[in-house]
Amino acid sequence: MELAEKISYIKGYAEGLALDDSKDEVKVLNKIIDLLDEMAHEVDELGELYDEAAERIEELEDELYDLEDALIEAYDESDDDYDDRDDEEDEDNPLYEVTCPECNHKLVVDEERLLDGEVECPECQAILEFDFSDSFDEEGHAEGCSCGCNEHYGEDDLMS
Repeated sequence: MELAEKISYIKGYAEGLALDDSKDEVKVLNKIIDLLDEMAHEVDELGELYDEAAERIEELEDELYDLEDALIEAYDESDDDYDDRDDEEDEDNPLYEVTCPECNHKLVVDEERLLDGEVECPECQAILEFDFSDSFDEEGHAEGCSCGCNEHYGEDDLMS
């Protein structure tokens, strides 16, 4: 039996007692029963709203789990592509660590920027200059490179 039904039962029982409505005690009792009836209807409405909200939360959780699964799957797929791109980029444009002579900040510079001849230090904004004119032969091979490629620079080849 629901709360509103119980209150209706009590109200009917009180009416069946044929109490004198002119007495103050009966007036108070009737007001209390009316108040309980209103409260029971409010509680029932809140219960219905709660059930609807709980159902919607379950739906949202399901959608969120599906979205999370899709994102994880997409991330896993793109992560493989990203790793492949990194390997290709590393082969095409190797990275070198350079220390700024002004502030001793270590920065990583790719070969292309290094060969441009200058790089700005992100810490102190000093311009680091590199001169490779004496370090390569006419074919572009690094001086002292035993394998004949131009990817192996010694730290002595970097000048600031």
